This record gives sequence, C-alpha cells and structure tokens, in this order.
Amino acid sequence: MIRILRQIFRTGIVTEPLPPAVEEGLIRTGARLEEAIRRRFSRSLTIRQVDAGSCNGCELEIHAINNSFYNCERFGIHFTASPRFADMLLVTGPVSHNMEIALKRTFNATPTPKLVVAVGDCGCNGGIFGESYASLGGIGKVVPVDVYVPGCPPTPVALLNGILAAVDGRTGK
Repeated sequence: MIRILRQIFRTGIVTEPLPPAVEEGLIRTGARLEEAIRRRFSRSLTIRQVDAGSCNGCELEIHAINNSFYNCERFGIHFTASPRFADMLLVTGPVSHNMEIALKRTFNATPTPKLVVAVGDCGCNGGIFGESYASLGGIGKVVPVDVYVPGCPPTPVALLNGILAAVDGRTGK
C-alpha cells in the first residue's frame, strides 16, 4: 500500500487542461447555469439520464460533463438513479419499441414540475434510425420535450447549454 501511495505522489496530476477556447465557454456557460439553477430550484439540479435505444455516443458525452475536465457538479448538477428524485430527464436515442413503456413510466415517476431534454439527433427526430419496425423516432413522439440538443453526438458544452435552456425556460430546438 505504501508503495502505491509513493508512486501516486511521484506521478502527480497527469490530466491535460481543456483548450482555452473551450474552457472559456465552459466557465461562461457554467456561471449562467449555476445562477439559473439557484434561481429556479434554490438548490442543485438533479438529473435522471435515460437511454431510450441509442448507440451510446451521447452517453459518452453525458459522462464527459461529469468527468474532471467539465465537472458539472461545480455548477450544482447531480445525477440520480431514481426518477423519483429527479428534476430533469436527459433522454438519448430514438425510442425503441421495447423502451416506450419504460420511458413513459420514468416520465410519470418524475415529480412535477419536470423538465425533459432530448439529446442528440436521434433524440430530436430519430436521427439515422428514423421511424421503423424497431424505432418510434424522436423522444417527442412519446413524452413532451422542453429542449432539444442536436448533434451526433452533441459536445459537453452543448449539453450544458441545453440544460441551461431548459432551466431558464427557453423551449424548442
């Protein structure tokens, strides 16, 4: 154990900083987001992420907003496993027939007032999957959506801007 700790101290921090332009945009968006969350919720924003049948590209970007580079918790954003504690649903992918009921149940289990953000091109309109025997299309065909965040996949800063738009009450695409 001592050997491992010595190696950790010798190695130090090995993460790379964000590019200056991205860092500047992140700080600007984060400050506005933190202010909007405090104004609307008087505390932190709790998000339940739902994969309705995506390719997992959007999930990787959602995980990125919670990593040490973007660190969404510094802005007051937390993720939860239960929709009963969530203020917002962050939904990815086209809704597959198998996930339709699960998405509706998750939406109904989330207390009101609730926000729904459709993430990625697939969440917005079905993307490359569209409507087919296996897919119903975009999230809006199953549950009401407050904000659409396009992109395949959207960047972490675009995700934070979409969350900001939902918290601020700006709806639409």
